[in-house]
Amino acid sequence: MTDWKAIILGSLVTAALTMALGLAVFPLFILGPLIGGFVTVYLVSEGRIEGAIQGALSGVIGGLIIGLLSLFGLGIVTAFISILSNSIGNMVGFVSLLVGSLFTLVLIIISGVLGAVGGIIAESTIEK
Repeated sequence: MTDWKAIILGSLVTAALTMALGLAVFPLFILGPLIGGFVTVYLVSEGRIEGAIQGALSGVIGGLIIGLLSLFGLGIVTAFISILSNSIGNMVGFVSLLVGSLFTLVLIIISGVLGAVGGIIAESTIEK
């Protein structure tokens, strides 16, 4: 059974850590989804497959949160979008929306995979 409270909490941990670590030391951003998936499965431990699924759900929702915040100008990639938009000229709105959407899709995939890995790590360390 999926525990949505744990998944939402893990998603918020994923989004917060990914954004903070991405701004502070960029290569450490991968720890956000790993820890978010770990937290999700730590709260509800049901089995290895369930842990991977719940960790992946946590990562996907966390990636969606990060992507939406980036589209609204609060994320890691805002400076990159503005530089790219300025170099293109008249198509500023379209390019920033396109790049932000692509960034969101990539973040959802990466966060989902890393969240699943974090869930598997949690399930292997928390044996019942």
